Amino acid sequence: QVQLVESGGGLVQAGGSLRLSCAASERTFSSNAMGWFRQAPGKDREFVAAISWRGGSTYYADSVKGRFTISRDNAKNTVYLQMNSLKPEDTAVYYCAGRRSYQSASYYPGDYDSWGQGTQVTVSS
Repeated sequence: QVQLVESGGGLVQAGGSLRLSCAASERTFSSNAMGWFRQAPGKDREFVAAISWRGGSTYYADSVKGRFTISRDNAKNTVYLQMNSLKPEDTAVYYCAGRRSYQSASYYPGDYDSWGQGTQVTVSS
């Protein structure tokens, strides 16, 4: 499994921005589709965004489309989530996840094999 470490969470006012980073330990990172998920207290973990292992295809939940952008830098073994126009309902623990090599990106958390420890994002109104 790939070791994943998220960073960049914090407290921000509504309308603000944050950029989350997820650093992977594996040199084969460039062959792994990656995703971001989030989990708010008392709720199930939900899909936020995903990116193909080549980086040419991206996918977003309707709730974040137009506000969040997922990207990857394979030279740095890092995937990013740029979050703009944040809303209080975006408050959650955000998790980075990776699939096995050469598998396509997925909306389903059960399809991912590697997970980070999570980073808290809190948006105040």
